[in-house]
Amino acid sequence: MRSRIIGTGSYLPERVITNFDLEKMVDTSDEWIRERTGIRERRVASEEEVASDLAHEASVKALQMAGLSPKDIDLIIVATVSGDMPLPSTACILQHKLDATKAAAFDINAACSGFIYALAVADAFIKSGIYRNILVVGTEVLSRFTDWQDRTTCVLLGDGAGAVVLTPSNNEYGVLSIKIFADGSMWDLLHIPAGGSKMPASEETVKNRLHFIKMRGNETFKVAVRTLEKLVIETLKENGVKSSELALLIPHQANMRIISATAKRLGLSLDRVMLNLDKYGNTSAASIPIALDEAARQGKIKEGDYILLEAFGGGLTWGAALIRW
Repeated sequence: MRSRIIGTGSYLPERVITNFDLEKMVDTSDEWIRERTGIRERRVASEEEVASDLAHEASVKALQMAGLSPKDIDLIIVATVSGDMPLPSTACILQHKLDATKAAAFDINAACSGFIYALAVADAFIKSGIYRNILVVGTEVLSRFTDWQDRTTCVLLGDGAGAVVLTPSNNEYGVLSIKIFADGSMWDLLHIPAGGSKMPASEETVKNRLHFIKMRGNETFKVAVRTLEKLVIETLKENGVKSSELALLIPHQANMRIISATAKRLGLSLDRVMLNLDKYGNTSAASIPIALDEAARQGKIKEGDYILLEAFGGGLTWGAALIRW
């Protein structure tokens, strides 16, 4: 038995912030941002929208595609670093908004790798026979944790949510393999210093802007390229699948240079890579499920296709999933 995705959904807030808008806020330019990241614009949630709201919209679409009601869901896993509040989990709030009364619910924090991690947990639960129908969501409102005075990070991040519904499969289709990894020794390359038990919120932490995302970009970039190149090759090799057999690579949408390097290592042209980075920026745990939903709805993947998901994020964490659609 393996798990199979039978429904996808996504949601992007209406508000758009372009690179030209950012030129008026910080010392940057459209050309500088596009050359270094590939991003042209990003979405930002309204003041009334929170992570569970975005997750709800994406989940409703995923359930509709799957032909299931919220009452059919046994478990909800939400991957996020920007949940509604520290306690309770955003997954529990989402469960209530969906009225999925039968479902257990919890959050996973693996930053940009969060969706892959959540998918791995859901896959294991289905293979074990404990749960049958699982809703996995990546949702982020990173704009609330973005320092709009820091030109190194504010140009990268965006808000959004993506969701998938998994159920058991007894044939050759579904999740073939998931590999997840972490290296906590490099935690400080990408983190939010304050707001936890190490540095609780105080007047001083707010004054020093310590509740915003901090990133050492160049170092993170180097580790990401090296790690992902090795990961995708190993994932395909262990499953006996050649890169030429891949219908689509769906990477975490963080940086065009990282994506291009990974595609080159696999020998893939960019027309076999799902890209929406230019429209949405880096939406962390939401980026892969958003891209997957768009690929499915645009007809870029069909039954029997091999697709490869891969991500790298804070922790540091990384992971990949090979799926036969």
